[in-house]
Amino acid sequence: MKSFKLIFIFSLVLLTMNAFAQKERKYIRQGNNEYDNENFENSEISYRKAMDLDEKKTHKPLFNVGDALYKQEKYEEAVDQFNNLSDYELSKEEKAKIYHNLGNSLLKNNKLQESINAYKNALRNNPNDMDTKYNLAYAQKKLEEQQQQQQNQDQDQDQNKDQDKNDQEQNKDQQNQDQNKDNQDQNKDQNQDNQDKNKDQQEQQQQQQPEISKEDAERILQALANDEKDTQKKVKEQQAAAAKVKVEKEW
Repeated sequence: MKSFKLIFIFSLVLLTMNAFAQKERKYIRQGNNEYDNENFENSEISYRKAMDLDEKKTHKPLFNVGDALYKQEKYEEAVDQFNNLSDYELSKEEKAKIYHNLGNSLLKNNKLQESINAYKNALRNNPNDMDTKYNLAYAQKKLEEQQQQQQNQDQDQDQNKDQDKNDQEQNKDQQNQDQNKDNQDQNKDQNQDNQDKNKDQQEQQQQQQPEISKEDAERILQALANDEKDTQKKVKEQQAAAAKVKVEKEW
């Protein structure tokens, strides 16, 4: 009786597992059909249903979901999905496919160096994969162009900084020249003001000097002439007196 129960339970388990496996395969087929018809969103849904039913947690449902995400241009999610496959025991061929698709997702997301690393890992597992070799060369060329562009931008920025510095120095020199010119003009104006002031003072002094009328001048000249006559008269009188004294002595 116990043996019968054990066999019955085991049979139920097998039937249940078989039912899950059938559903899983069903969803995988649906996902494949949707994928082939480019209904990538629906294919993702079917693949995820199959993944939920995968009791063994194999890598194939994860891989299919990653492909469906990539086709929907959900590159970040696809990268996460392919990276999750690194925990599985895989053959070299399977690893090569996963790294190839991982490299494509990274390349589409413009993570060039990471995509190069993924392609190299794919070639380590399958050195003869020409598609991976081509994608690797393409990613390396894109990275080189990006680095060259960045270098050119850095040079342009340095040149712009130098130009700005030169412009600032020129502006400073121009400001100094303008300041010197302003100082010269100010000194010139100040000198002119001083000259004008001195001229005004001279004119004022000249104006302050008293003017003599013609009559006053004639009176002054007449007074001087009279003084001269008086002086000459006194001199003659003194000479005459001296002559008299001399005669008296001889006589």
